[in-house]
Amino acid sequence: MKLLMQSAMVTVLVLTLATGVYGFQRIANWGEPLPQSHEKAEFAWSRLSYSTAMGGDGYGGYGGFGYGRGGTWQRDYPKADRQFLIALNRLTRIQGRSTEQVVSLDSDDIFNYPFVYAVMVHTWTFSDEQAKRMREYLEKGGFLMVDDFHGSAEWEQFMSGMRQIFPDRPVEDLTDKDEIFHVLYDMDDRFQVPGEQYIRSGRTYEQDGYVAKWRGIRDDKGRVVVAICHNMHLGDAWEWADDPEYPEQFASMAFRVGLNYVMYSMTH
Repeated sequence: MKLLMQSAMVTVLVLTLATGVYGFQRIANWGEPLPQSHEKAEFAWSRLSYSTAMGGDGYGGYGGFGYGRGGTWQRDYPKADRQFLIALNRLTRIQGRSTEQVVSLDSDDIFNYPFVYAVMVHTWTFSDEQAKRMREYLEKGGFLMVDDFHGSAEWEQFMSGMRQIFPDRPVEDLTDKDEIFHVLYDMDDRFQVPGEQYIRSGRTYEQDGYVAKWRGIRDDKGRVVVAICHNMHLGDAWEWADDPEYPEQFASMAFRVGLNYVMYSMTH
């Protein structure tokens, strides 16, 4: 009964977003992070900016994807972040800051934010110093969630950057028994969450990423410190939750996954 009530609450939230009450205008000018709120809160959603393997810094372009002046780290930014924060504040007792925080690995500022989210991670690369800082961040209790990369080629590109951070730690498939899927919602019913392209294509997959992969990297104590969402696009589901053409079941699943990951990061 509790699970049904929680699922219903997520559905109501998604339908509320679909009315447009909480809609945000798309970012108008790529290339710089938006102004961020600095009110005091229990939790701040942080998004990782990074350098791309194709050259340029975290605010540079990645021409093959047509993002103009924006770096690939900005995919779905800031609308996805802010609609997720609405869900966090509405569906949990966590007091989340109303705007996201953009962080980079060029300073120790990342240590102020115990949870960090990164997208299109097949494009990332790190200097030795940046990789060392991320490794220290994770080993000291930080949590990294990665999303929005698809297929075997992008997996290998992602792992090229991941090995800079953790040369030896194995990646494992997470199972239904893992606590990360039972912190807030019991999520034995997980399924592939597609991006907005589903509206046009009817496909839940991209490239050869036919099956959603729920994977992770653990620290020495067995805690998941990197949650890997491969062959899915949760950020798009958050961003498009207010679009009546985007199916509610995908948006609801994406919110539940993200909320579980945040809760896990704060309690484990």
